[in-house]
Amino acid sequence: MGSFKLGKMTLGSLFKKPETLLYPFETKPAPAGLKGHIENDMKVCILCGICQKACPAHSITVDKKAGTWTIDHFGCVQCSSCVRACPKSCLTMLPTYQKPTRAMAPEVFTKPEESEEEKAAKEAAKKAKLEAAMKAKAEREAAKE
Repeated sequence: MGSFKLGKMTLGSLFKKPETLLYPFETKPAPAGLKGHIENDMKVCILCGICQKACPAHSITVDKKAGTWTIDHFGCVQCSSCVRACPKSCLTMLPTYQKPTRAMAPEVFTKPEESEEEKAAKEAAKKAKLEAAMKAKAEREAAKE
C-alpha cells in the first residue's frame, strides 16, 4: 500500500513545476506583511538621535560628531518605532530580507560631504531667508509708526 502512494507521488512530481528555486538567480516574492529591514537615506538625515531614543531594542546608534548612523540588524526587532519617530522621514522599512553576511557586524551609514554647489545653494537660501525676515521686520516697525 505504501509503495503505491510513493509511486503516485513520484509520477505526479514528474509533471509538476519544481518546488525549489535556483536561489541566487531566482527569488521568491516577499510575503504580505513582511516587515523586512531598515534603510536610512543619509542625504536627508540630520543625525538628531530621535530614532535612537525611540528604538526599544537599542540597536540604533547615532554619532553626530563623526557623522555616522549605525544599526545592528541582528538586534533590531523590526517594530518600526524609529521609522515613525523620524522627523525627516529618512528611515524606511523595506519589505525585503536583509542580505546575508558572514559576520554579525552592525551596518554603518556615513553622512556624505556636501559639494560646493550644494553649500553655495544652502548659503544663498539662508541669505534670502534672512533678507526676507529683515524686510518683514522693517515693514512691521513702519506699520507701528
